[in-house]
Amino acid sequence: MNDRPAEATYIRFRNVRKGYRIGGEVIPIFDNLDLDIPQGDFVAVMGPSGSGKSTLLNMLAGVESPDAGEIAIGGARLDLMGESARSAWRAHKMGIVFQFYNLLPMLTAAENVELPLLLKPVSAKERHIRVGKVLDLVGLAGRERQYPGLMSGGQQQRVGIARAIAADPDLLLCDEPTGDLDRKSADDVLAMLRFLNRELGKTIVMVTHDPQAARHARMTLRLDKGQFVEEREAA
Repeated sequence: MNDRPAEATYIRFRNVRKGYRIGGEVIPIFDNLDLDIPQGDFVAVMGPSGSGKSTLLNMLAGVESPDAGEIAIGGARLDLMGESARSAWRAHKMGIVFQFYNLLPMLTAAENVELPLLLKPVSAKERHIRVGKVLDLVGLAGRERQYPGLMSGGQQQRVGIARAIAADPDLLLCDEPTGDLDRKSADDVLAMLRFLNRELGKTIVMVTHDPQAARHARMTLRLDKGQFVEEREAA
């Protein structure tokens, strides 16, 4: 599905197979799944529950490995890496935006954003500068010391986005980033993702159930029963 010239491909799945064992039976999720996404693209993945969206996101994040097949991102073969190598790769190359924000309530906005920078050889002064810049970028300048519990859902998701981009990753994975937000807050978050894609060149893969959210992406791919059954470019 969506086969592109090799030189344009940033995310590449080839003949990916994945299943889960339940009792004595293996339930197949993907059977020879192919996928090509060029660098700098913004792709929405939609599909009914059980279609494989979460498994796809987990394999893109290196949290799960395929049973067979090739997964390459930016030339790095995730399927050939061990767990510790995938964890290190994930810390340096990608950011993840979660549906329910995954912020630590006992930490301030700035402290939550700083977390991924603690895994990099960055001085405390540089961390402080970066945290301030990304919070400003997402429209939260002046709220560095505020705790998540005192923020709206939209503000918490902005903190989540700031945390995801603090280490300047090439790839953003978004797991239902507007699923817990009202329409206005959702549109604000989607506009921010579109800015990160168009102005900063971030490659974004967003799993969503929301057709209005998918319209913000350049391309929508629909999963059903572990296969891509539709590809639609934005108008």
